Amino acid sequence: MKISFTYHKLQVWYLAKDLVIEVYRITGCFPVEEKFGLVSQLNRAAVSVASNIAEGSGRTSRKDQAHFTQLAYGSLMEVACQIEIACDLGFMDENEYLQIARKIDTLSGKLSAFRSAQTKAEPR
Repeated sequence: MKISFTYHKLQVWYLAKDLVIEVYRITGCFPVEEKFGLVSQLNRAAVSVASNIAEGSGRTSRKDQAHFTQLAYGSLMEVACQIEIACDLGFMDENEYLQIARKIDTLSGKLSAFRSAQTKAEPR
């Protein structure tokens, strides 16, 4: 049995968690010499997306929540950049790249919309 937290109610968190799993799956096939380079960087950036969404969900003000959503978005852009570099280096094929790039694109749009909702004026 898992304990339920506030972030479990957020679709963006589930999408981010799925991205983490996908990134770990893909980086598991990267060259061994990349273990402390691109593999580590990609894995940490992907985990940071989901973690910042979760941390933001625990904040009480919309401003704080939006700040962590923005951090998640920044980490997502790191993942996007690093995935493109990994593809250019031949660490993944074009189909793998396109599959994960679509997930990143979907999540980026949803994170942007989520942040927009968080930055609207708080009800009085």
